[in-house]
Amino acid sequence: MSDNIIEVRDLVKDFDGFRAVNDVSFTVPARRIFSFLGPNGAGKTTSIKILTTMLHPTSGVVRVNGFDPVTQQNEVRHSFGIVFQDPSLDDELTAYENMEFHGVLYGMDKATRRARIKELLDFMELWDRKDNLVKEFSGGMKRRLEIARGLLHHPKILFMDEPTLGLDPQTRNHIWGYIRNLNKTEGITVFFTTHYIEEAEHVSDTVAIMDHGRIITHGSPDELKRQTGASSLEEAFLKLTGSAIREEEASSTDRARQRYHRMHH
Repeated sequence: MSDNIIEVRDLVKDFDGFRAVNDVSFTVPARRIFSFLGPNGAGKTTSIKILTTMLHPTSGVVRVNGFDPVTQQNEVRHSFGIVFQDPSLDDELTAYENMEFHGVLYGMDKATRRARIKELLDFMELWDRKDNLVKEFSGGMKRRLEIARGLLHHPKILFMDEPTLGLDPQTRNHIWGYIRNLNKTEGITVFFTTHYIEEAEHVSDTVAIMDHGRIITHGSPDELKRQTGASSLEEAFLKLTGSAIREEEASSTDRARQRYHRMHH
């Protein structure tokens, strides 16, 4: 049995003649933190959607926790938790009800479910707000609740697509503190995309840089800096993807980066 919890070989995804993912291969060892970087339109979100059973590949081989996302969807879905870029909580329910609903959906028995909800809401410092409606929560509280919900059924992998976009630096640091702790204590594999390159540099064991549907390179942040002669991962990223921002992604990538620098300088 391979120690790789995610295996992708020769993955291709076409949409009406457009190749969004172009012959991508990579592996993610279990219990690691793996980040996917790249401009908008690079193919990151499409790849995550294939790994999480939301899209079928055009061709290629994908295994998540040893299962095929096309033919073994249930087994794959029980193997991961996911935190989307856009909030997916029910605002009209309480924090506890959101967790309870998710646990029932995953077929967890009541005693296990309730113990795990208490443990995770405590861990995320939300237990005292468990009976509050989610619509009363701040952005950071909602994101912590989404992560707690994603972890409820003891998944082996946590997928996160832009998990901290738009959150203030303190909240982002808190959330990464929780996730790194979980990675250590529960041995959970973390697979995430982010526009905040400094974030990827600080938390990732491995970074894969994707552009135009292909993985240009991957390695530890230090390896990528050595490979490009860069002093930071952001500099390495710009050397590898080109510093000219493409029209369609200029807005979100630039806004995220400007916001980051405004808050940190």
